[in-house]
Amino acid sequence: MSQFPSFEVIPAVDVQDGEVVQLVGGERGTGKRYGDPVEAAERWIEAGAETLHLVDLDGAFEGERVNADAIEAVIESVPDEVGLQLGGGIRAAEGARDLLDLGLDRVILGTAAVETPEIVTEIDETHPGSVVVSLDAKDGEVVVSGWTEGTGLDPAEAAARYEELGAGAILFTNVDVEGQLEGIDRGAVESVVDAVDIPVIASGGVAAIDDVVDLKEAGATAVVVGTALYEGRFTLREAQAAADGA
Repeated sequence: MSQFPSFEVIPAVDVQDGEVVQLVGGERGTGKRYGDPVEAAERWIEAGAETLHLVDLDGAFEGERVNADAIEAVIESVPDEVGLQLGGGIRAAEGARDLLDLGLDRVILGTAAVETPEIVTEIDETHPGSVVVSLDAKDGEVVVSGWTEGTGLDPAEAAARYEELGAGAILFTNVDVEGQLEGIDRGAVESVVDAVDIPVIASGGVAAIDDVVDLKEAGATAVVVGTALYEGRFTLREAQAAADGA
Protein backbone atom coordinates (compact mmCIF):
# COMPACT_ATOMS: atom_id res chain seq x y z
CA MET A 1 0.00 0.00 0.00
CA SER A 2 2.99 2.33 0.34
CA GLN A 3 3.37 2.73 -3.43
CA PHE A 4 0.75 3.79 -5.94
CA PRO A 5 0.24 1.20 -8.71
CA SER A 6 -1.32 3.85 -10.97
CA PHE A 7 -2.15 7.56 -10.82
CA GLU A 8 -4.71 8.26 -8.10
CA VAL A 9 -7.04 11.14 -7.30
CA ILE A 10 -7.19 11.27 -3.49
CA PRO A 11 -9.94 13.13 -1.63
CA ALA A 12 -8.84 15.22 1.34
CA VAL A 13 -10.58 14.87 4.69
CA ASP A 14 -9.17 17.82 6.66
CA VAL A 15 -10.45 17.91 10.25
CA GLN A 16 -10.74 20.98 12.47
CA ASP A 17 -12.76 21.05 15.71
CA GLY A 18 -14.00 17.56 14.85
CA GLU A 19 -15.46 18.63 11.49
CA VAL A 20 -14.31 18.51 7.87
CA VAL A 21 -13.09 21.92 6.66
CA GLN A 22 -11.16 23.32 3.71
CA LEU A 23 -8.87 26.28 4.36
CA VAL A 24 -7.98 29.00 1.84
CA GLY A 25 -4.26 29.60 1.43
CA GLY A 26 -3.55 27.75 4.67
CA GLU A 27 -5.03 30.57 6.75
CA ARG A 28 -6.75 29.59 9.98
CA GLY A 29 -10.29 30.87 10.21
CA THR A 30 -10.88 30.78 6.44
CA GLY A 31 -12.37 27.30 6.47
CA LYS A 32 -15.69 26.27 5.07
CA ARG A 33 -17.25 23.36 6.97
CA TYR A 34 -18.39 20.14 5.33
CA GLY A 35 -19.72 18.03 8.20
CA ASP A 36 -18.78 14.80 9.91
CA PRO A 37 -15.41 13.21 8.97
CA VAL A 38 -16.69 9.63 9.04
CA GLU A 39 -19.61 10.54 6.75
CA ALA A 40 -17.24 12.36 4.40
CA ALA A 41 -14.89 9.37 4.30
CA GLU A 42 -17.76 6.97 3.58
CA ARG A 43 -19.04 9.28 0.83
CA TRP A 44 -15.64 9.37 -0.90
CA ILE A 45 -15.23 5.60 -0.67
CA GLU A 46 -18.67 5.14 -2.24
CA ALA A 47 -17.55 7.55 -4.96
CA GLY A 48 -14.59 5.29 -5.77
CA ALA A 49 -11.71 6.58 -3.63
CA GLU A 50 -8.84 4.09 -3.34
CA THR A 51 -6.99 6.24 -0.80
CA LEU A 52 -8.07 8.93 1.69
CA HIS A 53 -5.90 11.84 2.81
CA LEU A 54 -6.60 12.72 6.45
CA VAL A 55 -5.28 15.89 8.07
CA ASP A 56 -5.60 17.00 11.68
CA LEU A 57 -5.53 20.74 10.94
CA ASP A 58 -5.57 21.73 14.60
CA GLY A 59 -2.68 19.33 15.11
CA ALA A 60 -0.68 20.97 12.33
CA PHE A 61 -1.03 24.34 14.02
CA GLU A 62 -0.71 23.20 17.66
CA GLY A 63 2.10 20.68 17.21
CA GLU A 64 0.19 17.81 18.77
CA ARG A 65 -2.70 15.62 17.68
CA VAL A 66 -5.89 17.47 18.59
CA ASN A 67 -8.58 15.58 16.65
CA ALA A 68 -7.38 12.08 17.57
CA ASP A 69 -10.87 10.78 18.38
CA ALA A 70 -12.38 12.00 15.11
CA ILE A 71 -9.44 10.67 13.09
CA GLU A 72 -9.49 7.28 14.81
CA ALA A 73 -13.23 6.99 14.13
CA VAL A 74 -12.44 7.43 10.43
CA ILE A 75 -9.64 4.84 10.55
CA GLU A 76 -11.98 2.32 12.19
CA SER A 77 -14.75 2.96 9.65
CA VAL A 78 -12.64 2.56 6.51
CA PRO A 79 -12.37 -0.88 4.83
CA ASP A 80 -8.91 -2.48 4.76
CA GLU A 81 -8.64 -2.21 0.99
CA VAL A 82 -8.81 1.60 1.10
CA GLY A 83 -5.46 3.30 1.72
CA LEU A 84 -5.18 5.84 4.52
CA GLN A 85 -2.58 8.52 5.05
CA LEU A 86 -2.61 11.00 7.94
CA GLY A 87 -0.78 14.22 8.68
CA GLY A 88 -0.99 16.99 11.25
CA GLY A 89 0.63 17.04 14.66
CA ILE A 90 2.68 13.84 14.32
CA ARG A 91 5.96 14.80 15.94
CA ALA A 92 7.48 11.56 17.33
CA ALA A 93 8.48 8.22 15.83
CA GLU A 94 6.68 6.29 18.57
CA GLY A 95 3.38 8.08 17.89
CA ALA A 96 3.75 7.50 14.17
CA ARG A 97 4.35 3.77 14.70
CA ASP A 98 1.27 3.54 16.94
CA LEU A 99 -0.85 5.07 14.15
CA LEU A 100 0.59 2.71 11.55
CA ASP A 101 -0.16 -0.23 13.82
CA LEU A 102 -3.70 1.11 14.27
CA GLY A 103 -4.38 0.73 10.56
CA LEU A 104 -2.86 3.69 8.75
CA ASP A 105 -0.84 2.92 5.63
CA ARG A 106 1.22 6.11 5.61
CA VAL A 107 2.07 8.86 8.06
CA ILE A 108 2.72 12.35 6.75
CA LEU A 109 5.49 14.28 8.48
CA GLY A 110 6.02 18.00 7.86
CA THR A 111 7.42 20.07 10.71
CA ALA A 112 8.87 17.00 12.46
CA ALA A 113 10.81 15.98 9.34
CA VAL A 114 12.29 19.48 8.99
CA GLU A 115 13.19 19.83 12.67
CA THR A 116 14.43 16.25 13.25
CA PRO A 117 15.14 14.63 9.86
CA GLU A 118 16.30 11.38 11.51
CA ILE A 119 12.68 10.66 12.49
CA VAL A 120 12.11 9.62 8.84
CA THR A 121 14.78 6.92 9.09
CA GLU A 122 13.56 5.78 12.52
CA ILE A 123 10.01 5.12 11.31
CA ASP A 124 11.15 3.62 8.00
CA GLU A 125 13.24 1.04 9.85
CA THR A 126 10.15 -0.55 11.45
CA HIS A 127 7.52 0.38 8.82
CA PRO A 128 9.32 0.50 5.44
CA GLY A 129 7.91 2.85 2.83
CA SER A 130 5.30 4.26 5.19
CA VAL A 131 6.69 7.78 5.66
CA VAL A 132 5.43 10.57 3.44
CA VAL A 133 7.41 13.77 3.91
CA SER A 134 5.22 16.81 3.42
CA LEU A 135 6.97 19.73 1.77
CA ASP A 136 4.78 22.80 1.77
CA ALA A 137 6.11 25.60 -0.42
CA LYS A 138 5.32 29.29 -0.19
CA ASP A 139 7.14 31.75 -2.44
CA GLY A 140 9.49 28.93 -3.48
CA GLU A 141 10.65 27.89 0.00
CA VAL A 142 9.55 25.14 2.37
CA VAL A 143 7.38 26.42 5.24
CA VAL A 144 6.47 24.65 8.51
CA SER A 145 4.31 25.00 11.65
CA GLY A 146 1.01 25.26 9.82
CA TRP A 147 2.60 27.24 6.97
CA THR A 148 3.64 30.06 9.28
CA GLU A 149 7.46 29.75 9.37
CA GLY A 150 9.92 29.82 6.47
CA THR A 151 12.88 27.42 6.46
CA GLY A 152 14.99 28.68 3.55
CA LEU A 153 14.90 25.15 2.07
CA ASP A 154 14.40 24.63 -1.66
CA PRO A 155 11.59 22.07 -2.16
CA ALA A 156 13.43 20.00 -4.80
CA GLU A 157 16.65 19.85 -2.77
CA ALA A 158 14.71 18.98 0.37
CA ALA A 159 12.83 16.20 -1.43
CA ALA A 160 16.08 14.57 -2.56
CA ARG A 161 17.45 14.75 0.97
CA TYR A 162 14.40 13.02 2.45
CA GLU A 163 14.50 10.30 -0.19
CA GLU A 164 18.02 9.48 1.04
CA LEU A 165 16.74 9.36 4.63
CA GLY A 166 14.10 6.76 3.74
CA ALA A 167 10.97 8.67 2.77
CA GLY A 168 8.56 6.46 0.82
CA ALA A 169 6.92 9.41 -0.92
CA ILE A 170 6.85 13.21 -1.00
CA LEU A 171 3.66 15.22 -0.54
CA PHE A 172 4.25 18.54 -2.28
CA THR A 173 1.78 21.29 -1.48
CA ASN A 174 1.92 24.66 -3.14
CA VAL A 175 0.51 26.89 -0.40
CA ASP A 176 0.36 29.91 -2.71
CA VAL A 177 -2.55 28.30 -4.58
CA GLU A 178 -4.02 26.12 -1.80
CA GLY A 179 -7.81 26.19 -1.47
CA GLN A 180 -8.26 29.01 -3.97
CA LEU A 181 -9.65 27.08 -6.95
CA GLU A 182 -7.41 29.05 -9.29
CA GLY A 183 -5.25 26.33 -10.77
CA ILE A 184 -1.89 24.70 -10.13
CA ASP A 185 1.77 25.62 -10.59
CA ARG A 186 2.96 22.81 -12.85
CA GLY A 187 6.60 23.92 -12.96
CA ALA A 188 6.95 23.75 -9.18
CA VAL A 189 5.66 20.16 -9.21
CA GLU A 190 7.94 19.14 -12.08
CA SER A 191 11.04 20.40 -10.26
CA VAL A 192 10.27 18.18 -7.25
CA VAL A 193 9.38 15.17 -9.44
CA ASP A 194 12.69 15.55 -11.31
CA ALA A 195 14.65 15.56 -8.04
CA VAL A 196 13.51 12.14 -6.75
CA ASP A 197 12.71 8.56 -7.77
CA ILE A 198 10.03 8.04 -5.09
CA PRO A 199 6.37 8.95 -5.70
CA VAL A 200 5.39 12.62 -5.52
CA ILE A 201 1.85 13.36 -4.38
CA ALA A 202 0.77 16.83 -5.49
CA SER A 203 -1.62 19.07 -3.58
CA GLY A 204 -2.92 22.61 -3.80
CA GLY A 205 -4.84 24.69 -6.32
CA VAL A 206 -6.73 22.04 -8.25
CA ALA A 207 -9.76 23.79 -9.71
CA ALA A 208 -10.66 21.72 -12.76
CA ILE A 209 -10.12 18.29 -14.28
CA ASP A 210 -7.46 19.76 -16.57
CA ASP A 211 -5.37 20.50 -13.45
CA VAL A 212 -5.54 16.83 -12.46
CA VAL A 213 -4.40 15.75 -15.94
CA ASP A 214 -1.63 18.39 -15.89
CA LEU A 215 -0.30 17.02 -12.61
CA LYS A 216 -0.23 13.49 -13.97
CA GLU A 217 1.63 14.74 -17.05
CA ALA A 218 4.04 16.64 -14.76
CA GLY A 219 5.02 13.27 -13.29
CA ALA A 220 3.06 13.26 -10.04
CA THR A 221 1.99 9.81 -8.84
CA ALA A 222 -1.19 11.08 -7.20
CA VAL A 223 -3.06 14.28 -6.45
CA VAL A 224 -4.88 15.28 -3.29
CA VAL A 225 -8.05 17.25 -4.01
CA GLY A 226 -10.14 19.03 -1.41
CA THR A 227 -12.12 22.17 -2.14
CA ALA A 228 -12.88 21.39 -5.80
CA LEU A 229 -14.47 18.05 -4.85
CA TYR A 230 -16.39 19.43 -1.89
CA GLU A 231 -17.67 22.32 -3.99
CA GLY A 232 -18.75 19.97 -6.79
CA ARG A 233 -16.48 21.41 -9.50
CA PHE A 234 -16.17 17.83 -10.75
CA THR A 235 -16.75 14.35 -9.33
CA LEU A 236 -14.08 11.97 -8.13
CA ARG A 237 -15.00 9.48 -10.86
CA GLU A 238 -14.78 12.16 -13.57
CA ALA A 239 -11.33 13.23 -12.40
CA GLN A 240 -10.03 9.67 -12.11
CA ALA A 241 -11.42 8.75 -15.55
CA ALA A 242 -9.77 11.79 -17.14
CA ALA A 243 -6.45 10.95 -15.51
CA ASP A 244 -6.69 7.30 -16.55
CA GLY A 245 -7.28 8.39 -20.12
CA ALA A 246 -4.40 10.89 -20.19
